[in-house]
Amino acid sequence: MSELVATFAPIPPGFGCPPLDLDSASVARARSLAQQIAVEVQERLAGQSTLAIERTVLRLFGVTGATADGEPLANRVVMALHTAGLLTGGVARPFCRAMALTGLDAQALAEAVAADRVDLRAHADCLDVVPEVRAIGETLAQAGVARILARRHEREALIGKLGQGVQPLKYVIVASGNIHEDVIQARVAARQGADVIAVIRSTGQSLLDYVPEGVTTEGFGGTFATQANFALMRAALDEVGAELGRYIRLCNYASGLCMPEIAAMGALERLDMMLNDALYGILFRDINMQRTLCDQRVSRRISALAGLIINTGEDNYLTTADAVDAAHTVVASTLINEALARQAGLRTDQLGLGHAMEIDPMRPDALLLEIAHAALIRHLFPGAPLKYMPPTKHMTGNIWRGHVQDALFNFVGVLTGQGIQLLGMMTEAMHTPHIHDRYLALESAQLVFGGAMSLGTELRVEPGGKLEARARHVLAEAVVLLEEMAREGLMAGLARGHFAEIARSPTGGRGLDGVFVKDANYWDPTADAITAALQALGQLPARGEAQP
Repeated sequence: MSELVATFAPIPPGFGCPPLDLDSASVARARSLAQQIAVEVQERLAGQSTLAIERTVLRLFGVTGATADGEPLANRVVMALHTAGLLTGGVARPFCRAMALTGLDAQALAEAVAADRVDLRAHADCLDVVPEVRAIGETLAQAGVARILARRHEREALIGKLGQGVQPLKYVIVASGNIHEDVIQARVAARQGADVIAVIRSTGQSLLDYVPEGVTTEGFGGTFATQANFALMRAALDEVGAELGRYIRLCNYASGLCMPEIAAMGALERLDMMLNDALYGILFRDINMQRTLCDQRVSRRISALAGLIINTGEDNYLTTADAVDAAHTVVASTLINEALARQAGLRTDQLGLGHAMEIDPMRPDALLLEIAHAALIRHLFPGAPLKYMPPTKHMTGNIWRGHVQDALFNFVGVLTGQGIQLLGMMTEAMHTPHIHDRYLALESAQLVFGGAMSLGTELRVEPGGKLEARARHVLAEAVVLLEEMAREGLMAGLARGHFAEIARSPTGGRGLDGVFVKDANYWDPTADAITAALQALGQLPARGEAQP
């Protein structure tokens, strides 16, 4: 057992979920179908790369910074090749060849390309990766991997020294738009008992095909995700964690058109969690599915290497579709996301699979149905730090009712053994939470979690009763949906609107112009270095071994 298991939040004594009698054959069938869907996706997209993936190669090589007009150097270098139709072999070969011939290091070469002192197009005509060029690329890639592993080991050492919160982890958000204000609010939240601080990203950043550079103080509905902002918040949480004697986790978003780049930045700045789900981007941001599914695989490999927990976005399905009628779509999607994550080398304890409490609270037996859904997800994914999302769809301006709904959400979370609890705010329907809103949410969660910590292992579900029948019914519906999607493929299923009642076209959406077919001479030494490191960690099978 490697250290990654030991550094996830411990499970308190007695913490668990009431047992469900599920049909083991249906569970096995569902997981097999999800694996079949994931394999089809990988085979279909294996021959493609994207602008974001190539920019990530440069960032792992050590390229940072931007031009005087704010264009990231990684963008400028990649576009110099892409606009000339010379990117199909990847950015690494011409870039490393130029390094070999000019004697410049990676950062200096990127700056020279941006200043038009070096023309990468002149280095793209050599199709062979000669030994000198290969050595440069492999050295740069291995150095990038080493930096990420060093940050992973830092996390493990700090958790070993400071300790950490217990499940369910109390997860709260900051979203001021100004990173300096976010730091203040994050420190306060940690002192009030939060275990995870999520810095909500500025509205619309997922649609930017570049990552802004530097510290930012303006954002709408959130703060821009930049490497400099990551570093500021990481340092602040380390400081307050040392004060409290408890490691505080940091979460941001590795999604959108820069998914793998932001994953790399997060890994390098020791983030602990990242929202990372191509399906969310396809459905709710209309990002082209080919683009974002390619990007997702690379971003998840980086997250696997860094020891990051990924959080998926199935909870959002229930904001557009009915939470009872569409419950099986959440189950099907989490199973597909699990299979895609396994391909990338993510382990069970890195899978923050998402689901939510979104049934109309005035519906008869709403609480029973919510418990059935949450217990089903927990039983399907034992050991995974499931991320449970609070009620939002049916929140109103009645803050007292909202506080009760959030308390019930906390109760269901601890009763069914959820791992990561995004705390609801009673003012959810009114404004971005204030500091005192977080205080009340944390106080409520601590009260409920403490009082019901062992309840899940003490209660028994009535055999054949409403709760068990509901869980079995949802699982059966999920199997039917997975069978259909296995026959037609994930992309066709998304085009038919199987998830969230939203249909997207494989050739529609944003970012398709940033996808290209790799040629026979494509070379990416960072992919090889990451694969080798994951194999050494036991998170990917060695060559010739079966996928676990």
